Amino acid sequence: MMPKLARVAGLFLLLLFLNACVLTKVVTVPMRLGGAVVSIVPVVGNTAHDVIDESAEQIDNIPL
Repeated sequence: MMPKLARVAGLFLLLLFLNACVLTKVVTVPMRLGGAVVSIVPVVGNTAHDVIDESAEQIDNIPL
């Protein structure tokens, strides 16, 4: 079993790592990849990609 201090330190480091920049990137990178895949679809692909990209941009701008 891990000592209590090691658990608290590990939790603190995890929370420090998951600050705003990393947290928003975890959300937006899969969105952008999905938008890139959708852009292959004829006619509506580019429009859907633009909407997804704009949404990801707004999430990146959230002040956390």
